[in-house]
Amino acid sequence: MTEEFSLKTEEKKFLLELARKTLEAYARSGRGVSLPRETELGPNLKSRCGAFVSLHKLGELRGCIGIFEGRGALYETIGEMAVSAGWQDPRFPPLSERELKDLEIEISVLTPLRPARAEEVQVGKHGIYITRGHCHGVLLPQVATEYGWDRETFLEHTCLKAGLPPEAWKEPGTKIEIFSAEVFNEKDFE
Repeated sequence: MTEEFSLKTEEKKFLLELARKTLEAYARSGRGVSLPRETELGPNLKSRCGAFVSLHKLGELRGCIGIFEGRGALYETIGEMAVSAGWQDPRFPPLSERELKDLEIEISVLTPLRPARAEEVQVGKHGIYITRGHCHGVLLPQVATEYGWDRETFLEHTCLKAGLPPEAWKEPGTKIEIFSAEVFNEKDFE
């Protein structure tokens, strides 16, 4: 996804419905849904870009998994990340079928990562990916906004997520990368 990339309303709805159907099918049978043929889809849904799928149960995070670079078409990535968020997020137990009715799905379609200095981070616009040695952590752009964090607090929490001290973002050897995201969820279309 480039900075100019923008999904149409019907494409967002399609991706949310695909994620929901995939979660339902996987909860019932341990398999995903049959995906449409690529020839039936527009170029945005076939683009190769990173994406995260976040699951919220009654307003609380229930799973969130994503990748920074698409390994296949966006619609395939969304299906894969939905299953991963439901059954492979190590912070949560596997999703049960009875939880599905209480879930809200949120999708974040990402721009490519780019190196940045701390002062370039714009709260509400950028997500942060911090790495140092074998430690790495990511927070999506909407996290800082949801918690009312300023830039420094956002950087500190990303370091903590990486398993680093909060001030590690100021130290040489810590790599800061940023990205933007087009974020949408099921509430947007109720």
